[in-house]
Amino acid sequence: MNLTQNTTKIYFDVASIRKDFPILSRTVNGRPLVYFDNAATTQKPQVVIDAITKYYTHQNSNIHRGVHYLSQVATQAYEDSREKIRAFINAEKNHEVIFTKGTTDGINLVANGFGRKFIGAGDEIVISELEHHSNIVPWQMLCEEKGAVLRVAPINEVGEIVMEELLKLLSPRTKLVAISHVSNALGSVNPIKEIIKKAHDLNIPVLIDGAQAIQHTKVDVQDLDCDFYVFSGHKLFASTGVGILYGKEEFLNKMNPYQGGGDMIKTVTFEKTTYNELPHKFEAGTPHIEGGITLGTAIDYVNSIGLENISAYEQELLEYATEKLSQLEGIRFIGTAKEKASVISFLIDGVHPYDLGVILDKMGIAIRTGHHCTQPLMQKFNIPGTARASFAFYNTKEEVDVFIASVIKAAAMLK
Repeated sequence: MNLTQNTTKIYFDVASIRKDFPILSRTVNGRPLVYFDNAATTQKPQVVIDAITKYYTHQNSNIHRGVHYLSQVATQAYEDSREKIRAFINAEKNHEVIFTKGTTDGINLVANGFGRKFIGAGDEIVISELEHHSNIVPWQMLCEEKGAVLRVAPINEVGEIVMEELLKLLSPRTKLVAISHVSNALGSVNPIKEIIKKAHDLNIPVLIDGAQAIQHTKVDVQDLDCDFYVFSGHKLFASTGVGILYGKEEFLNKMNPYQGGGDMIKTVTFEKTTYNELPHKFEAGTPHIEGGITLGTAIDYVNSIGLENISAYEQELLEYATEKLSQLEGIRFIGTAKEKASVISFLIDGVHPYDLGVILDKMGIAIRTGHHCTQPLMQKFNIPGTARASFAFYNTKEEVDVFIASVIKAAAMLK
């Protein structure tokens, strides 16, 4: 992989990068695959695939409990990955990094471990209209159980949180703010550092849903000063079924365990159980061991390219695709925030997004259609859903050109 830089732009040797991802060389319906569904899940580099094979071929064993060689090797690989993740997000302490099943699991862990202990009747939780269902439903369930109230900060017509309205919602009754870093449906980048500061001025803890940010931009949890940050491995070029909850030690120590079972205990009797220290307190049972290991491998791969380089290239790709799409007759963009990640949601007059997605699939192009697990957001715009193209650093302008030509052809067929 080679990178060259001029005064304004960074250029990837994309052809070289693409060779790292075996699936990108396949065909779909007789056409070269154009994969523009990266917001749903990213593809995996060969080094991650090799790491999975290596684990099951040479390391497979349960961790933390065995004295035999394989158990110690697997445990070391798993804990080495935890340290890589700590460094990647700049957490202060290794034990503030909790392995989960993914973003959804991490939010539910906080809703149960923090929410059930510290949120009661009449208390309030603040979210925004941009949120994924995973950052709505757990709080609704908690509110129903506890008699608490869910407050929703509005967005404007371009898909940005209206900050003055969000700030009006913060009060002594607010016990938590839970906000996405980047909208999965619109790509809007939220001003989370400002939100965190304003909330902390009122001693309100903040959870950040980082599922759509972690693969695009540098996340420094100490600089952000967030209390919780959650993300999924499969968005970061690693396995599905693994993710991370970062939590400040002070909160994690006060929280109750989310699940009971092996590894999260110190002692068990029929009369009483004492819980393990962090991070094991929140990691009950046999974890997704190879997933945890491959997350570390994926981070090594991303670091070898550099998040700054990735961000710059993806922004260039986003701008190119937006400009090309804007020339299409009858197109309507949903979400045009000033700060955006590499997501484009759009509609074409007279064309249902589902039908567009089906036709594009016949041409080998993978996009996402529907409400994107953001039904309240779609209701805000009074639409059933959108067509969504989302990019990663292995995508190319040539693929964008193929995509644009295919959209034009599909639209003509469907009108």
